[in-house]
Amino acid sequence: MTQEEILAQFGPREAMEYDVVVVGGGPAGLATAIHLKQLAAAAGKEISVVVLEKGSEPGAHILSGAIVDPRALTELIPDWKAKGAPLNQEVTEDIFLFLGEKGGRRVPNFMLPPNFGNHGNYIVSLANVTRWLAQQAEELGVEIFPGFPAAEVLYNENGSVRGVATGNMGVGKDGEPAENFQLGMELHAKYTVFAEGSRGHLGRQLISRFKLDAGRDPQSYSIGIKEVWEIDPSRHQPGLALHSAGWPLDEMTYGGSFLYHMEGNQVAIGFVVGLDYSNPYLSPFEEFQRFKTHPNIRWYFEGAKPAKRLAYGARALTVGGLLSLPKTVFPGGALVGCEAGYLNASRIKGSHAAIKTGMLAAQAAFDALQAGRQHDELTAYPEAFEKSWLYTELNKARNFKQWFKKGRTVATFMTGIEQFVLRGNIPWTLHRDRADHTYLKPAAECHPIVYPKPDGKLTFDRLSSVFISNTNHEENQPPHLTLKDPSVPVNVNLHKYAGPESRYCPAGVYEFVQAEGGGERLQINAQNCVHCKTCDIKDPTQNIVWVTPEGSGGPNYTNM
Repeated sequence: MTQEEILAQFGPREAMEYDVVVVGGGPAGLATAIHLKQLAAAAGKEISVVVLEKGSEPGAHILSGAIVDPRALTELIPDWKAKGAPLNQEVTEDIFLFLGEKGGRRVPNFMLPPNFGNHGNYIVSLANVTRWLAQQAEELGVEIFPGFPAAEVLYNENGSVRGVATGNMGVGKDGEPAENFQLGMELHAKYTVFAEGSRGHLGRQLISRFKLDAGRDPQSYSIGIKEVWEIDPSRHQPGLALHSAGWPLDEMTYGGSFLYHMEGNQVAIGFVVGLDYSNPYLSPFEEFQRFKTHPNIRWYFEGAKPAKRLAYGARALTVGGLLSLPKTVFPGGALVGCEAGYLNASRIKGSHAAIKTGMLAAQAAFDALQAGRQHDELTAYPEAFEKSWLYTELNKARNFKQWFKKGRTVATFMTGIEQFVLRGNIPWTLHRDRADHTYLKPAAECHPIVYPKPDGKLTFDRLSSVFISNTNHEENQPPHLTLKDPSVPVNVNLHKYAGPESRYCPAGVYEFVQAEGGGERLQINAQNCVHCKTCDIKDPTQNIVWVTPEGSGGPNYTNM
């Protein structure tokens, strides 16, 4: 049944009214909700705020490196230390390495540009920080609905955003309501703030509908893949933040790594690959596994006590920066955090930007509500951003990603010039004019990459990795990984690009198998999906569309 047929038979949907609806319970969405309640309390006013979170709980779908710059958090909750925020491990040392296949060289710290410095920052589990932020929000009276994904944007007759509707529950694979069917509900608001994270499903629709990206550079993305390990105490240095560039990626492929020493003999190790890579045989997952075998890296996982892998996950990152930032307001709503693309790729940080933009949007929404307005554009939000320290920070880094299209050597040199010599006072601006998926070359023009088999000790396969991400989806639900044209994967992607979806997916969702009548077909193992959105971004034909699955599905990250 279509959604229209379901509504005709089972509708109308129950509706709830709020002053502000926030879509997404990550740092940006929770900061929006918290600051709205803070402003209301200070003014002696009442404002109703609800946060919808598709994960089983706030933090379940949150994955980041992560080193947090506490500046925005301190603005939001000045006494966060006293309130027990899980920012415990301050960065004690920065190391930056350029890796070759057999060795590496360290950049002296006095030569590192300011954007690579982490003095005063904290190594954290952003999933746990998010859980703590959710507690602060609930103490202020924010309603949080976990397991309720926003599946549809609702509009007023004049075209302004009216709110959102949550997805139906209990619909079978065939699209028919099952025994436990439950109609989604509508949440109406005077303003709706979208904070879904990178490549948000509804945010993408809003950007297209309101042409928010008109006149901007095409957005750019990376995939970040991360593991958490417990290592031998003799190899653990609490507070060490190690970053690298170079091997195993080639000169023209954007990417790098991090190795963060957390508390309790644990390390977070991750690898980032720009999704504008050109070789369809490249596999970000296998590049990450191969990276761990480098002598300078594997040393941390050796020692008298065997290292143990505890967690795994992956997520797309929005890295286009200031020049790719869309217009962030439209009638009835706003985009905040990574939904819009405020991450600072040059600093490898985005949570401080997420919190700050949530606060700026909250202030604009609060002022509008006090003035009796609703469903109009919160123009005060982007105006405040352009006057903020965050704009200054992002403006200094505006060329960072663009330089890498000229190769790592040029990018490294020019980043040093811009950030170290010019201190961000840059007299030139570079632009991009192509989306990431357009860079993929036909397989016939590229060399296949042969990756070593995993050893099950330091390197692993996809399925064992997905297992420890605690990923699960209700098996009988409609597929949330949809194809515009089912013939394209074999007729175009497989024949022209050697089936890149089987390699860029870090969860083993896509595989080409023998078809019954001969030939091959694409099998989609949606149960494995970790909601990274890479397929939605990198598919060369833009034939794959990620849509919202039933609530509580996907990964369940604990210490990521």
